[in-house]
Amino acid sequence: MTDSKAAAWDVVAGLARRQDAAAIRPLLDSDPGRAARFGFRAAGLLLDLSRTSLTEPVLAALLALAEASGVTRFRDAMAAGEKVNTTEGRAALHMALRAPAGGFHTGGQDASAVVRGTLDAMAGFVRGVHEGSIRGAGGDRFTDVVNIGIGGSDLGPAMVTRALWRHGMPMRAHYLANVDAHAWEALRPTLDPRRTLVLVASKTFTTQETMTNAHLVRGWLVQGLGEAAAARHLAALSTNLPATAAFGIAPERVFGFEEWVGGRFSLWSAVGLSIALACGIEAFAGLLAGARAMDDHFLAAPPEANLPLLLAATEVWHVNFLGYPARAVLPYDERLSRFAAHLQQVEMESLGKRVTLDGQPVAHATGPVVFGEPGTNAQHSFLQLIHQGSTPVPVDFVLVARPDHAHAGSHRILLANALAQAEALALGRTEAEARAEMARGGMDQAAIDRLAPHRTFPGNRPSTSILLPALTPASLGALVALYEHKVACLGAFWGINPFDQWGVELGKQLAGGILPALAGDTPASDAATAAMVAEIRRLQAG
Repeated sequence: MTDSKAAAWDVVAGLARRQDAAAIRPLLDSDPGRAARFGFRAAGLLLDLSRTSLTEPVLAALLALAEASGVTRFRDAMAAGEKVNTTEGRAALHMALRAPAGGFHTGGQDASAVVRGTLDAMAGFVRGVHEGSIRGAGGDRFTDVVNIGIGGSDLGPAMVTRALWRHGMPMRAHYLANVDAHAWEALRPTLDPRRTLVLVASKTFTTQETMTNAHLVRGWLVQGLGEAAAARHLAALSTNLPATAAFGIAPERVFGFEEWVGGRFSLWSAVGLSIALACGIEAFAGLLAGARAMDDHFLAAPPEANLPLLLAATEVWHVNFLGYPARAVLPYDERLSRFAAHLQQVEMESLGKRVTLDGQPVAHATGPVVFGEPGTNAQHSFLQLIHQGSTPVPVDFVLVARPDHAHAGSHRILLANALAQAEALALGRTEAEARAEMARGGMDQAAIDRLAPHRTFPGNRPSTSILLPALTPASLGALVALYEHKVACLGAFWGINPFDQWGVELGKQLAGGILPALAGDTPASDAATAAMVAEIRRLQAG
């Protein structure tokens, strides 16, 4: 840590040591204009930070820490196509995926122009499928698309399709990620091979889980249609043309992406082909446009008005200075039911690091645990812990003002619940308030004395709220890009590489050695693993 960063860090730490550093209720009670001053807008979204313990001095100190940490320098280096992914020697240019030609360059290459070529090829393929010039081997129109992928080749596209798909859209999309064949067996009976298009999403075309599932599904196509017909039902999202050809996929049905596209940032690339097939190429274009609007804001807005930077600074305050180790993501919209799952990968795979860019142990906490569910469901499960548990858990509320249905009463109830939860977390209920409420209800004094501690809420539990006017391709694109850029800012704040994921690789390597042990061909090298393998084999034999 540089001297200037250490000094800036110490200033924030000093503010965090104040007795009232985590207090929120007094700030709201004493300042009717707080929501206006701590509300920030960009790309059609409203970010409300008023229900956190941020004050003007704290926010100013955090922005000074951002400057000392080189957050904007890191942002600009990323946009310039520099190899900010230092351990792999790669750029991180997912912004180029949604930019016009000439927008971004790396290594002398017009990255955006390369992307536009791929998008044009995707658009032609999607139009052919939708218009019927591209059909199944028997002449049937495709009604279903199955995307086989895992991690970034599944979570992002599955989340977006779930959010944007409406009845009457061009195709139904299905996502097969888990190598557990129960997933395929549950999906298979819902599909007709004659009308099913299969996408295999793997950059290297070697990902074990993906290729295992790909062979299962290809076998199903062959069984139902014949070997010669199967190829008419296959496409690939990959860069390994020899492997895709060996699998039986024609080169014109292979859509690639560059090495500077990280998996968890790839839904905007060819990996998003299932989105375009299911929801339409116009919806996919709208998604890209919304993300590009957030990109433009991120690159141009000053720190004090920059939504991704402000969201990152808030997380630094919570994680590093108030000691909150987790964050819940609660979208109050059923269509965003997979949003938290997508963010789990975007954030935890990016920020789960224990060494700095120069390989030294980090001196502070990095990424928090991220979890979530659709809001009203969460109210009846884990929100009890967030309200009254011993450790505060910050919450991100995502709200949508206008629904796509005509049930206004249901939507008002939904929004009322979201706003009530944010209010309850911030304000809580004092023991005096709890006692007064029970007394008004006619409860006797002995019962009041017994129950008052249980009905007291500490409050001062932080939350942010993000409001979308409606859930459209553009607003969803802006929302996802907001969190992507927040991750980049946090990488700079913490001095870590947010674009590699070496921890993912270790388990893959070990699994390759354990497979022969499960088959009985070799012994397992680890004693605990060997004992479990022996028990599994005993149960399988019985």
